[in-house]
Amino acid sequence: MPAFSALRAGIVLAILAAALLAMTGRVAYLQTYARQRAIRSAERQQHVTGTVLARRGSIFAADGSALALTVQTMSLYIDPQFLLEQYATPPRTPRQQNQDLRKLADIADLPLEQLLKCLAEKPEARYLRLRDGLSDRQCDEIRKLDIPGVGLEPRGARYYPMGSLAAHVLGTVRRDNTGLEGIELRYDKELAGKDGWKRVQKDARRRPIGMQAEDYIPPVHGQHIVLTIDANIQMIAEQELAAVCVEKKAKRGEVVVMNPRTGEVLALANWPTFNPQNLEDSKPDLRRNRAITDPYEPGSTLKPFVMGPALDWKLTRPNEVWPIHAQTITMPYGKGRRVSDVHHYGPLASWDVLVKSSNIGMCLLANRMGQSRLHRALELFQFGRFTGIELPGEDQGLLNPLKRWSRASTESVAQGYEMMVTPLQIARAFCVFANGGHLVQPRIVKGILDAQGNVVSRHPIPGLNDTPKVMDEETAALMRQIMADVVVRGTGTSGRSKVWNIFGKTGTAHIARRGVYQADQINASFICGAPLENPEIVVAFIVHEPDRSLGRYGGGVAAPGAMHVIERTLAYLQIQPSPPIMPPPPSIAAVLHNFDPRKYAGSGKADSVAAAITD
Repeated sequence: MPAFSALRAGIVLAILAAALLAMTGRVAYLQTYARQRAIRSAERQQHVTGTVLARRGSIFAADGSALALTVQTMSLYIDPQFLLEQYATPPRTPRQQNQDLRKLADIADLPLEQLLKCLAEKPEARYLRLRDGLSDRQCDEIRKLDIPGVGLEPRGARYYPMGSLAAHVLGTVRRDNTGLEGIELRYDKELAGKDGWKRVQKDARRRPIGMQAEDYIPPVHGQHIVLTIDANIQMIAEQELAAVCVEKKAKRGEVVVMNPRTGEVLALANWPTFNPQNLEDSKPDLRRNRAITDPYEPGSTLKPFVMGPALDWKLTRPNEVWPIHAQTITMPYGKGRRVSDVHHYGPLASWDVLVKSSNIGMCLLANRMGQSRLHRALELFQFGRFTGIELPGEDQGLLNPLKRWSRASTESVAQGYEMMVTPLQIARAFCVFANGGHLVQPRIVKGILDAQGNVVSRHPIPGLNDTPKVMDEETAALMRQIMADVVVRGTGTSGRSKVWNIFGKTGTAHIARRGVYQADQINASFICGAPLENPEIVVAFIVHEPDRSLGRYGGGVAAPGAMHVIERTLAYLQIQPSPPIMPPPPSIAAVLHNFDPRKYAGSGKADSVAAAITD
């Protein structure tokens, strides 16, 4: 037995002490700094934190039709870090990884290069979404591949079940489901809702196995918007506008249909249109809601808004005769501007100045009014001001301040030039004649519902007595009678209905290019309402730059389309046919140009609504 050695014993004890000290230090390290890092690492490996997406609210028409919905689709995602780790560990190999990814790319219709690029550029990422909108077949085949780090999750996708219907009103959404235009943009906060949050525990294969109650905050789903738009009336407006624009080879066109008593917009259409489902197929210019964003010079459709206040202020009478002795005359005011009519009728009563759309007669009346009262008349209809419609991008139009008017402004404005309006503005202004003299507030949103369908807010309709009064009810009724004569013996005979009595005003305005009005480029329009006896709707129908070989005036280009919108809409609303229209009273008929009472026969005497609509 070897002798005891104090040196060897000391060395052994020193080694044991050093080992014990190292172990103590290691334990201390693991219980302090390393413990927190290990916990964080375990948390990352065992738990996945994610967003619970809120479902975007729907948009409905006033008749209950769904215009925009959110549907559930499946999306493909990968966890690059976990996937690369798994294929770096036997029995899996990098070669098998490439084979599996190739199959995945084929099933998901993804370029393999794109998939490999994602892994190469973001190998430490824990979540990358690769593809949305997968079919059930694709999802089943992806699950069968059983690739670690590859998963499927439900996501909401925007769906427009009626295609392009009311596209410019609805707008569209970006890829991230945020509003881009129209109602989708204006009410994006209400529609979007608020995302939730969750933290899920997963096993070694990244499969969810549990979740604590405190690890879940549910999403607040988006609210639903109910519009004043009626899907059927919107369809009628779009069909008739497209038919006219195609037939007349026009550049573009707009139609606005309003309820004159409430200000509710029943239809708002633009042509050409687009499908909000396919955002990539349309350019921003095509998606412009030109009915509210692009003002134009209204031409003769402005004349009722001069004549109405003049009659209301007793500055003229409907049977006052104006001395019009030539087709072109020099105005007897200032420097004497020359003004022409399309036809020479001879002297015309104020009634016929509007019915025949006499530029000379309107200029004579405007000069009698004077610039101050002429400007005041247009201000009453709030031209040059925003309407406040619940849509983004509205233009306020143009009505120059009185101090910026020149001597020539009187004649220019009287003929519908030197100022600009949007289709919505002029439709709103025309409602004054239809509702007895009140300026209503245009509105396109009826109310908002929460995710469960409960009413959150209603957009109240003010009574007519709570809206600005523009003219007396008697004057508004007189203006309706005069404008009803426009479609009987005036410039709008092509817009006459066999079933309902329509009142309206045609417009033909030359378009200015670089400060020069072009003889061959016009805007043709017809602003109207019906029925004459109790107006239910007002229609503004504007066609921009039709081929002049196919139509030169608003009466021939826009009036027929507007009449068809009125006939089909009133038939849909089940409005009773009009009684026979009454001719002007004898005191007025006696001074009208070539007055023939036989022209009033036939109105309101159709055997049936359907017969007239299909005629």
